[in-house]
Amino acid sequence: MKKLKNEAELVKAATIAGMKYAEARGAAVFEPTDSASDKILYIYRLLVHDGVIQALPEDQVSQQSVRHKLAIWYAKQLPKDHPLL
Repeated sequence: MKKLKNEAELVKAATIAGMKYAEARGAAVFEPTDSASDKILYIYRLLVHDGVIQALPEDQVSQQSVRHKLAIWYAKQLPKDHPLL
C-alpha cells in the first residue's frame, strides 16, 4: 500500500466528511467522546455497506488500511487542483 501525499490531512478531512454523510443519512450520531479510530471504522463499514467503496478482505482490515481507504475515497472527491493533492 503506497502512502498518499498528505494522507494524514486527507484522513482528517475524510473523517469529517464521513461523519456528515452518516449523520445526513440518519445512520449515526457521533458524540465528542467517540474515539477517532471508532469513527473511522464506523465510516468505513457504512461506506462499504452503501456500496460507495469496495470492501477490503476481512483479514486485511486494520486501522492503517482503513485510514488509507478513506483517504483515497476522499481524495477522489476533490478537484484536481486541490492543495491536499
